[in-house]
Amino acid sequence: MAVRIRNFSIIAHIDHGKSTLADRMLELTHTIEPRHMQAQVLDRMDLERERGITIKMQPVRMKWESAGTAYVINLIDTPGHVDFAYEVSRALTAVEGVVLLVDATQGVEAQTLSVLSVAQHLQLPIVPVVSKIDAPAARFSEIRSELALLLKCSEDEVLGASGKTGQGVKEVLDAVVTRIPPPKSSGTISQALVFDFGYSDHRGVIVYARIFGGEIRTGDALRLVAGQADFNALEVGVLTPDEEARDRLTEGEIGYIVTGIKKPGIASVGDTVTAARTPAAPLAGYRAPTPVIWASVYPESQDDLVLLRQSLERLRLSDSSLSYEEESSGIMGKGFRCGFLGMLHLEIVIERLRREFTLQLVVTMPTTVYEVVHLDGRVEDVYSPARFPDEGLVKQVKELWTHITVITPPQSLGSIAQLLYDHEAEVGDTETLPDGKTAVHAKMPLRELMRQFFDKLKSVSSGYASLSYELIGMREADVVRLDVFVAEEPVPAFARIVSRRRVQHEAEAMVEKLEKLLPRQMFELKIQAKTMGRIIASRRVSAMRKDVTQHMYGGDITRKMKLREKQKKGKKKMLARGTVDIPHEVFLKVVRES
Repeated sequence: MAVRIRNFSIIAHIDHGKSTLADRMLELTHTIEPRHMQAQVLDRMDLERERGITIKMQPVRMKWESAGTAYVINLIDTPGHVDFAYEVSRALTAVEGVVLLVDATQGVEAQTLSVLSVAQHLQLPIVPVVSKIDAPAARFSEIRSELALLLKCSEDEVLGASGKTGQGVKEVLDAVVTRIPPPKSSGTISQALVFDFGYSDHRGVIVYARIFGGEIRTGDALRLVAGQADFNALEVGVLTPDEEARDRLTEGEIGYIVTGIKKPGIASVGDTVTAARTPAAPLAGYRAPTPVIWASVYPESQDDLVLLRQSLERLRLSDSSLSYEEESSGIMGKGFRCGFLGMLHLEIVIERLRREFTLQLVVTMPTTVYEVVHLDGRVEDVYSPARFPDEGLVKQVKELWTHITVITPPQSLGSIAQLLYDHEAEVGDTETLPDGKTAVHAKMPLRELMRQFFDKLKSVSSGYASLSYELIGMREADVVRLDVFVAEEPVPAFARIVSRRRVQHEAEAMVEKLEKLLPRQMFELKIQAKTMGRIIASRRVSAMRKDVTQHMYGGDITRKMKLREKQKKGKKKMLARGTVDIPHEVFLKVVRES
């Protein structure tokens, strides 16, 4: 049976028709009945359908007959976003080949090159396909030539297909069974790679795995090597795409294993499942998920704190890359400091908390991790502005940097060059692609990438530029902590870590915003931004005035002067106390508009 199994993934840039092509494959192989068919059938979350992107991997088993031979084809539908690059790399390790999909109207994009490099590093056979060939603006011949040059193959090897009409899908499936090799035998001891997992209230964690050696049966005593947990397989089976129970999964197959584990943090992508009594060596490539950005999440009402904690625990059961710890803010109350793989991961988690658990949340401005070397040589990882030390106590600060690739039409190069300069990028080589587009390579702090760089890139290029990035390690950072004082009292919730070159601009913007948002007091209110031991921006909100002499009609002027002097002393007394209750909605607006 193993020689007739084919395992593959479809890799593509976002919105290049990957999910639509998978739909046509499911129809053509009769995996799903026509009456149950719907668009993006492998995208199970409403969020995926709305955004038109794949967030969670979804394996599916299909049957296909080619040249009189029956095959079992396992497809792993993978996310295309760079935040999930590690998960994609583990999924590609679980297959023997890939279908590279490129939009006939768009051509090769940045993310196409990024995921393609992973597949080439793993030495996987690649089946190049030009999608959307039925579109009025399709440039099939041009894109086919471009793909042939990119992969150094003949143009005849590049296929054309339309996920919308089904044209060419049969030829793609035939190419999968002829160009992608069958699984190789790895041994007789049970050994499987976990490339994704989910969670069920009744059955616990359900891992999706590729069997590399031996077989796994229902009832077997198994072990998660990295998770250091033993369990019995409550059920095993394949996905078509719904779960279909089997008595066993054999070498070369892809399926699911119900573990019964209901503790968060045990299952993780890249782990190895093996027999508990006769364990096999763990498969190579596993690494623990490491957050790259952090943000504080608070419930709008402190009554929802317990629900927020329970919701985060529930999400972590199906997403081991999410990390969190409880923290407290003087203004916002109690909440959680959460770590994410990237900006898209943050957006997805927050949206799921709001939708699935009906939570009203406040999310602070995300920050990256800083490695701070103190004067005494002590090294500390800082991921919160409130914990960032003062200027004179720091010997060196390091931050994460990224290598970015921007692919753009030549006419947008000038605007993009200015944008890269504004975001502290170090521009490297540029190259002209076969379709006339230009690929710009640069290095940039992750901090600047989070400062709405992607949105600005789309704006200056009228939506035609694409971006991919990868982390390249820590480099020295020229950043400072910007503190905000209201009535000469520091407000830690408004503090942030900013670039030294932008600190003046950020300070002016912050105090100006607070000047408009803070309500007037009975005394003059000073709003100040301070960094490096000095005030660099300041605004004043005038005091509320009351005419204390309005009840007086005529009489000696000295009586009015006495009342006004008394009022003046009272205002000085209130100012000396220096306490201002900042309304909750002011904090919300500052966070949301940052």
